[in-house]
Amino acid sequence: MSTRPPTSASIATSATSATSATQPAPSPAPTTATGCVGPLRVDSAALMDGQRVLEIVHLGEVYRLQTTRFGKLILTK
Repeated sequence: MSTRPPTSASIATSATSATSATQPAPSPAPTTATGCVGPLRVDSAALMDGQRVLEIVHLGEVYRLQTTRFGKLILTK
């Protein structure tokens, strides 16, 4: 047995091995293709598919997503 005090490296190594032995490693968070976590992003042109009006059913209600002649989007119930 050594009489020297432990170095910070040996303390960190023993703490890491003790932690990993008692706790499972956290699972990685879900990621998108770019590697960032965030809301789903959809291009409006792909969503509208060349149409000016799109009807969306949400919880039994019908909503209309419209493209204006100035390129803005309007969502109405």
